[in-house]
Formats: sequence, C-alpha cells, structure tokens
Amino acid sequence: MASPSALDPTAVLWSVEPAERAGRPLLVLLHGYGSDERDLFSLVPYLPERFVVAAVRAPLPPPFPMPGYSWYPIEGLDGRDPSRITTAADELLRWLDGVAEEAPVGLLGFSQGAAVALQALRLRPHGIDFAVNLSGYVAPGALASDADLAAARPPVFWGRGSHDETIPLALVEHSVDWLPGRVELSGRVYPGLTHSVSEDELRDVRVFLDKQLERLDG
Repeated sequence: MASPSALDPTAVLWSVEPAERAGRPLLVLLHGYGSDERDLFSLVPYLPERFVVAAVRAPLPPPFPMPGYSWYPIEGLDGRDPSRITTAADELLRWLDGVAEEAPVGLLGFSQGAAVALQALRLRPHGIDFAVNLSGYVAPGALASDADLAAARPPVFWGRGSHDETIPLALVEHSVDWLPGRVELSGRVYPGLTHSVSEDELRDVRVFLDKQLERLDG
C-alpha cells in the first residue's frame, strides 16, 4: 500500500511527451498550500524551453473547506513541523529516482513547495543541481547532510515580497542567516509584493535558470 505522503504519478503535468525527455534537464515545480499542479504549470511559457518541466501535486489535502493539496500541515500542534517537511522532501526524491534518469535536476517551489524544494536540496546536495525558492523558507533544525550541502554550495535563487505576511518572520530571519553559508545564494526582495509572484520576479527567475543551463553545459 502506498504511503499517504507518496506522490501520485498520474497527477503530474509534463511540458513534453516521454519521447522528448531523454537527455534534457528536468525542472520540477512544487506548488503552495491549498493549490495543485496546475498552478505553477502556468509558468511554463516563462521558463527556458530546453527544460523538461514537471509540475507535481502535493499528497495531502488541507483541512476542509480549504481546496487543493498541501505538502505538510501548517495548522495544529505539528504545524510546520520540520520532520513533516523532511518526509515530503523524501517522497519527492523517491519520485525523482523513478523519472530523472540521471538527467540534471532543478527544483522550483512556491511557499510550502519552496520549503520542500530546499529540504530536498539539503537531503541530496549532490543530486539536485539548483533550487528556486519563491516566498518560501528553510526548515529549522539540522540534517546529517548539511555539511555536504555547505561543501557543494549549489546555486539557489530566493525571491520574496517586502509585504509578504504569510511566512512567519522568524522563519524568514532563519533563512536569511542560514542560506548564505551553505549555498551560492542570489535573489531579491520585491518592494510592495505580498505572498505572490510578480512579473519582475519571473524575469529574474528566467535569468537565473538561463545561467544554470550555461553552468550545466560548462
């Protein structure tokens, strides 16, 4: 029986058919709380065409009447429990093992999806090539692989809004302190932006992704 936190392979949206995926870098999109795989898949026209893009659905339903899906609870006694974020990242990596076929892999997540993307990068710093963190954060607590992450220093783009009141300030401050010593960090705080993604941010993400393709070619 599948784990309740396992990803549903039938709920993945792909930008190209299987015959067109071999040998191309994979960019995985991870949506936020209460959304689904269709949300970030709408960004495909803004992304470099060379990537094979896969938008996955989080495995958990949020509490009724919230629609969509979630990667981990943000309410109750275990809200934003780092161990639940690690479980979600483990399941993402398990799914990746079945589809990546040794291709370069990048992760792009929004909010909860970004927290899972960064946790997956921490768990597998030599298997994930880069990450894009949009309005997300680094989960508190140490992982055994953090020293490997600091040695590898993979590229990470972090974009967030100056008026984002959804992510607790303590988690933003933790991420500000934690990331620069362990990854090659770039990014921007967007004036006036709330918990969302702007056109300016998408342009910056495109520049970052183009640079990752150049790096992978080098």
